[in-house]
Amino acid sequence: MKMIKVLSLAFMLAGGFFSTARAGWDPADEERARLSVDYFRKHGPSLDRFFDKAYGYAVFPDVFKGGFMILGGGHGKGYVYEQNKLVGRSSITQLNVGPQLGGQSFSEIIFFKGQQDLDNFKKGNYELNAQVAAVVVSSGMSTNIDYSNGVAVFVIPKAGIMAEATVGGQKFSFNPE
Repeated sequence: MKMIKVLSLAFMLAGGFFSTARAGWDPADEERARLSVDYFRKHGPSLDRFFDKAYGYAVFPDVFKGGFMILGGGHGKGYVYEQNKLVGRSSITQLNVGPQLGGQSFSEIIFFKGQQDLDNFKKGNYELNAQVAAVVVSSGMSTNIDYSNGVAVFVIPKAGIMAEATVGGQKFSFNPE
């Protein structure tokens, strides 16, 4: 029975690493991207200075994460902006190792301070490791957080509960439009 659970989790995680193929740009993507940005602006008004001054940003409206025993992961899809213009899609894949149990969903946004920072992301092999901290946004919060190595990362929890003491990272892909 334990082996079945482990195999089931492995298949679920593997499914997160492979996404369906898409042919071309879906016009509804622009609307979904705008709604994602609006969500962050509404729930994180302290982020206005990042929206105003960042060279670009990647927004992930729904990232789903889960873990059982010592292995967990997550996946989500998002949109990339350069100078406030939608320039492509991205995906986020997360892998964690360590004690964990549960599942949750959240939204994430990554601001890029300069063109070089965004260009590194657009190369398609961008990773954030455990040493880059994401700031949890709550309504009415004020932040004096600044960029770390050219990026600032913020998340807004949406649903679920998860207990974890893990080490892991996030890997991103980029698909220009």
